[in-house]
Amino acid sequence: MPLKRERADIGREKLQRIIEMCRSVEERSLDPFLIDVNDVIATIREFFPEWEIPEDLCLDAETIRHIASVIKLQSEWVKHRSTSLYTDPFLLEEKIRRLEKGEIVKSFLYAWHPVVELEQISLHSLAEAIKYWESLLPLKERWKEIAPQGIETSKATRKELIEQKILLDKAFSEELENFWRELKGRTAEKGEDGKIRYWDFITAETYEETAHRAFMTSFLVTYGYATLEIHPLEEEIFIKPYEKPPAKPSKKQLMSVPIAISIEEWLKHKGEPTK
Repeated sequence: MPLKRERADIGREKLQRIIEMCRSVEERSLDPFLIDVNDVIATIREFFPEWEIPEDLCLDAETIRHIASVIKLQSEWVKHRSTSLYTDPFLLEEKIRRLEKGEIVKSFLYAWHPVVELEQISLHSLAEAIKYWESLLPLKERWKEIAPQGIETSKATRKELIEQKILLDKAFSEELENFWRELKGRTAEKGEDGKIRYWDFITAETYEETAHRAFMTSFLVTYGYATLEIHPLEEEIFIKPYEKPPAKPSKKQLMSVPIAISIEEWLKHKGEPTK
């Protein structure tokens, strides 16, 4: 009897671990193919005869539900890669290594399409060139010296420097703090689960203001005021602000995430037709 109880405890612990791994995959923090579905099903089948109380059967059912969710994510991943004609570079490398030199050369010859172009000057082109040069004014008339104009100089005011973006109206750290507070407010108002879509936050009335907001957002992430959450399957990016400012700014960034802020993307997220 004690041996049966001990085996049931081991089974519950394994099912809890499986559920935690599945949740990590569902939250997009792990690759769905890191979970061996066949191995997990074998574990569920192994400990199923040990369950006697309703709580254990509920735990078993919850594990199966999470495994079904992981299988769905794996299917979506495969569908996304197949529709985008994605080929794993490691598979290509392995295939090329197995090919013989003659087969590689033959494949190269089939795919090689050299461009051949012949250029020559015709009598018509020569006549047009002569007509062009004859119509030009003499060099003395084309390269007339322009008398230098006197320009009065004066001191630039602080207001003029701010308007020309040479000086900022307030310190950068103060502007960053205000931008962080705005992010928290917008997230609480329009976000979900403590995060907001990246483009919903940075999109402004003008393209210049949108680029500036993207610039400030990059510093929020770099200095630890917020973090980016990327969902590659859905092709969506979220930004999640931290509740408290960092005690000490990070001196290096673990990963660089390039995001193109083009006029076409700005118009699309602004809801206007692109040219």
